[in-house]
Amino acid sequence: MAKNFAALINTMPAPRQARIKAKAKALLQGLALSELREALNLTQEELATTLKVKQAEISKLEHRSDIYLSTLRRIIEAMGGTLEIVARMPDGPVTIQMFRKVRSSRGVRTS
Repeated sequence: MAKNFAALINTMPAPRQARIKAKAKALLQGLALSELREALNLTQEELATTLKVKQAEISKLEHRSDIYLSTLRRIIEAMGGTLEIVARMPDGPVTIQMFRKVRSSRGVRTS
């Protein structure tokens, strides 16, 4: 009978569990959108439902090499995350603020 992977990890010594968690975290730091979605156990259809689009649209977005930041933000938020743009400069990382969501005086979100 198949075992749940999380249950299997819980039977391992603490140092090994820590190494596995660290490796998983490192792997999650460099994924394509489709890989991130799959790592979160989401199907294209589930993501499409959350975003109120068709599944085919999710497939198209995952295969594009160019995407609007506002669209990327919506996808990341639909997966439960937040989008942060960071420039890696010689003197250290700089978070770019101009892409954050803002509310106009009418309470409407703008990009």
